[in-house]
Amino acid sequence: MIKLSTKGRYGTRLMLNLAHNYNNGNEAVILKSVSDNEEISIRYLEQIVIPLKINRLVKSIRGAGGGYTLARRPSEIKVSDILHALEGSCCLVDCIEDPDYCHRIPICASFEIWKEASRLLKDYFESITLQDLIKIDDKKKPKGKVKSKAKGH
Repeated sequence: MIKLSTKGRYGTRLMLNLAHNYNNGNEAVILKSVSDNEEISIRYLEQIVIPLKINRLVKSIRGAGGGYTLARRPSEIKVSDILHALEGSCCLVDCIEDPDYCHRIPICASFEIWKEASRLLKDYFESITLQDLIKIDDKKKPKGKVKSKAKGH
């Protein structure tokens, strides 16, 4: 089974948290607040935010009232941008992006399956913005805001 790492999953949750805040006035959010809301270690968030800053998806604001905010509107950031910053390329197997990885590519029937599946996955992540994710999140949240102990999302 192919799985995203916690970096990709938690990074998407961090970005969703910042996106909600962006739509509510765009005040900077401190990582401790995200840590509490998302039940993610603050130390792990500190590691995750670095590649997001490097890829210009978030920006940091220093001083009083400082923290992190999105670098662009939620409608301009795709899930693929987040995953690329945190996970690298969106390919199921190495030979898709590196033709020198395997000498069997010209005769490998499976290669075509992996190539098409990788394309479908990439296209799907390209089609979803943080604004779309906000809409999904708003539908899923219970009215009374019950805190879940579910892991891994």
